[in-house]
Amino acid sequence: MTESNLEAKYLGSMVGSALGDAIGEMAFQYPDRQKLSAMIERLEVLRYTDDTAMAMGLATSLVHMGGLDRQHLGETFRRNFEQEPWRGYATGPPTIFSMVRSLGISYADAARSLFGGGGSFGNGAAMRISPLGLFFHKSSDIYQLACGSAEVTHAHPVGKDGAAVQAWAVALAVRLETAEGFSPQVFVDELAVFARTIEIQEKIRLAGRLLEENTTPDVAAKQLGRSVAVDESMPFAIYSFLRNPNSFEDCLYCAIMHGGDRDTLGAMAGAVSGAYLGVKAIPSGWRRKLENRETIEGLALELARKTLRT
Repeated sequence: MTESNLEAKYLGSMVGSALGDAIGEMAFQYPDRQKLSAMIERLEVLRYTDDTAMAMGLATSLVHMGGLDRQHLGETFRRNFEQEPWRGYATGPPTIFSMVRSLGISYADAARSLFGGGGSFGNGAAMRISPLGLFFHKSSDIYQLACGSAEVTHAHPVGKDGAAVQAWAVALAVRLETAEGFSPQVFVDELAVFARTIEIQEKIRLAGRLLEENTTPDVAAKQLGRSVAVDESMPFAIYSFLRNPNSFEDCLYCAIMHGGDRDTLGAMAGAVSGAYLGVKAIPSGWRRKLENRETIEGLALELARKTLRT
């Protein structure tokens, strides 16, 4: 893969995820594609939520450390939260940040203490994982690295597994040549084999069957789920990409227009679609309006440069 193609895919994934987050958040108020599109046209800035703020934190830490450092990652997340606590964070991360500071324990230990000691199986680790999937797209250790990134806030096996499978989806999308096309069923099989929990495996295989049967998105969304649980959201994001592999817009609207955790569904679907199609497939008007676009694109390019040097 040429340097320019790799950069386009890294840009596509990070910009695509941020736009999926921002537009998905708008879809809560405008749950109709035509009205939502009109509102996007009227707005001057498309503002993202904590989904993108945490993805930027992960990218920043990877660039700064040259790899995954969980303590540095946790500290980066905490600093970003303290600077912008209004981004829409759920209760989990702030609770973890407070525990680390007051008790002097590790981020992983704090994360393990949540939810009665079981840890979170929400989609918060998957929503932000795109930079890791990009940076380690050639690594044989990507599963362990993704879990290490996740466990700063998500200790439950399903929470970590969902993040790892989302990272692998991004990595696979980077590896694929857009001009050659690919088999959605092969993509699904790759993800199902990669997954290590029955909850994620079953939902990914269900997504494959729904695609094979040409099940409509509204029905697929109900069967796969759209909640904040990662096994009830990430698979529908994957379905949305595989149903619309050649259109970033159609993929994104599929992910966000069927209710549920719309912004995070958009972030996950947009990350994979952008990694496959590259940044030029993203509407230029959307891209220009993305909040802090220069910072997001700068992080994507720096990740690409570091990847090329390894």
